[in-house]
Amino acid sequence: MIKILIADDHGMMREGLKRIIATTGKMMVVAEAVNGLEVLEKLGKADCNLLLLDLTMQGISGMDLIKQVKNRRPGLSILVLSMHNEGKIAAAALKAGARGYLTKDSDPDRLLEAIQKVAGGGRYIDPSMVDKIVFEDEENVLPHEHLSQRERQIFIMIAAGKSTGKIAAELFLSAKTVSTHKRRILEKMNADNAADLVRYSVAHQLTE
Repeated sequence: MIKILIADDHGMMREGLKRIIATTGKMMVVAEAVNGLEVLEKLGKADCNLLLLDLTMQGISGMDLIKQVKNRRPGLSILVLSMHNEGKIAAAALKAGARGYLTKDSDPDRLLEAIQKVAGGGRYIDPSMVDKIVFEDEENVLPHEHLSQRERQIFIMIAAGKSTGKIAAELFLSAKTVSTHKRRILEKMNADNAADLVRYSVAHQLTE
């Protein structure tokens, strides 16, 4: 039996999903949540193996919520059911830890197929989204999105005004390693110096 936690802030949507799921006999809704905080709360109480998640609820942002859920319940399968059909949003959700992405205008049969596949450990992408994700225009990708996780971490610290020595101490790295990362960051960001990184981070609201 697939036990589902539905997270959506629209009551009519939740009721509709419950009716669709109830027709199978192989799935059941064991809990509901209307915002991110409630999702995290219900995860500690509900015996579920799949989270059916709307990205645009109040409180914790969709991507952050996915990451927090995966930290708390690494084995929980997440299927995003969203009104957004942009490739970037779908790709970000999958990168954050979701195992499937479906748009809300999908047919009920497709929803059930996606739940079945994701709950079984597979992945499911709305067929209408595949080309948007795979062939997304690279020109629309911002420079900092090309950074690795470690490079982005160091970039934010540089932009916050921290010295190489301070960064090395906080990350338990050698100053030489931090300097190497800094050089690569400048290359990828097409920046000449740390001041350029500061200006970029402020312009894109990456640091306060």
